[in-house]
Amino acid sequence: MELFAEFDISCPALPLVDVARAVPEATIQLKMQYNHGRRPPFVVTVTHDDQPAVERAFETSEFVDRSVHLGTAGETSRYQIEPARSETEQLSRKIDDLDGLRALASANATIERIEVTPTGWRQSGWFADRKTVEAFVSFWNREGAISVQRLTPIEEAATAGDGLTDPQHEALRVAYERGYFAVPRETTLEAIAAELDIAPSSCSERLRRAQKHLLETTIGTSWPPLPR
Repeated sequence: MELFAEFDISCPALPLVDVARAVPEATIQLKMQYNHGRRPPFVVTVTHDDQPAVERAFETSEFVDRSVHLGTAGETSRYQIEPARSETEQLSRKIDDLDGLRALASANATIERIEVTPTGWRQSGWFADRKTVEAFVSFWNREGAISVQRLTPIEEAATAGDGLTDPQHEALRVAYERGYFAVPRETTLEAIAAELDIAPSSCSERLRRAQKHLLETTIGTSWPPLPR
């Protein structure tokens, strides 16, 4: 059975984790451009209200050789990152089983979304079967720490908002039902947070990440255009 999986990988050596630590309020997503030599560039999309802080974090990152700003829309900017070292070189100080890491790259899976966090990566994608998911989980359990956030059949993921975590889905549902998105607004962020039993700042971040993902998977995936 084909599966959709989302999991958190705790590994501080992963590319751009140092950037996420420097600007923890930012939402950072990346795509790897394979078939571009030994050090393929990354396309990085950052949502943050302080673009200069993000660019300073790129300048001090040990993984970044050069960053090129490709465009900005509102609080979302896109960059092309030229790495100072290959991903294997970056991870070799932390990961022992580099052959196992290379094997994952050729597994029967496609990683559709990588979000960089201050502790590692959150990845989500499609997997050919449970055995392939188990190979990912087994590798990262040996090398660090992994937490599976979501595992569901592909057809169910497509109907439930592909890529949303359960907490994000719940936050959107409660906010919608209580009139948080109504005009005029019928409730407050604090009231939504109280119902979810989380801090208002956590509630705001959860809603922002959920809305951003929904926009990116509907109308926002083609802007700015990727470099040719």
